[in-house]
Amino acid sequence: MTEVPEHLLKRAQAARDKAKAEAPAPAADAGGAAEPAGDPRIPAHLLERSKAAKAKKAGGEQVAAAVATTGGGTAVATAPPPGPPTAAGPGGHTQRLLTVVKSGSIQDVKAKPIDKVHTWPHLLIIEFVAALLVTAFLLIFSWVVNAPLQDLANFNSTPNPSKAPWYFLGLQELLTMFHPMVAGVTIPGMGIFLLILAPYIDKNPSNKPEFRKFAIALMTVHLMFWGVLTIIGSFFRGPGFNFTLPWRDGIFFEF
Repeated sequence: MTEVPEHLLKRAQAARDKAKAEAPAPAADAGGAAEPAGDPRIPAHLLERSKAAKAKKAGGEQVAAAVATTGGGTAVATAPPPGPPTAAGPGGHTQRLLTVVKSGSIQDVKAKPIDKVHTWPHLLIIEFVAALLVTAFLLIFSWVVNAPLQDLANFNSTPNPSKAPWYFLGLQELLTMFHPMVAGVTIPGMGIFLLILAPYIDKNPSNKPEFRKFAIALMTVHLMFWGVLTIIGSFFRGPGFNFTLPWRDGIFFEF
């Protein structure tokens, strides 16, 4: 018979000694009750609660443990599970979602300030005072400045240059550049039509300039276009409605 090597015997003996050292010691208290299975670090009331929840989920009986220590023993009383509430829903739930409301409607107790004032007296008083000031200025200006009427028109003598009133000088200036149909009908008609469409193109309800860039740009181009044409027709047109320089030939415009 082949003998087992000595180093293997020593290794087997060391393994047996290690296993004996790691094995749990038997319960020393023979008269006491056995410890419940599970992790001893978990409190007993949590274990009982977990057991009761598992029993309820599986459809078994719910165990309500009431531990009373008397003498050297432990008594466990078992109570029948309570019946479900009368108005319980599916799964025994008693909560029910009625509706979802915004938090501001039930939490906001202060009224929000509104940036509005009444027309009377806040607005009308300011407008009335402004009208009085403008009327007083016009009265004093007309009293100080002498603006007599000119002589009767002579139909045998046509003034040169013959200029339209200042509010029509833009159209008269366009007539020097385009055909009368284009200058008098097409371009003004397109401008008026574009101004009519402006509220439908720019639908922003804000009255702040930084939010109304399209409307401001459109009105700026309109005013600059007609303003430049009116200035040219008033101060830079001389006899025969030819282009002149006002600082060299003078101003051919009657104020």
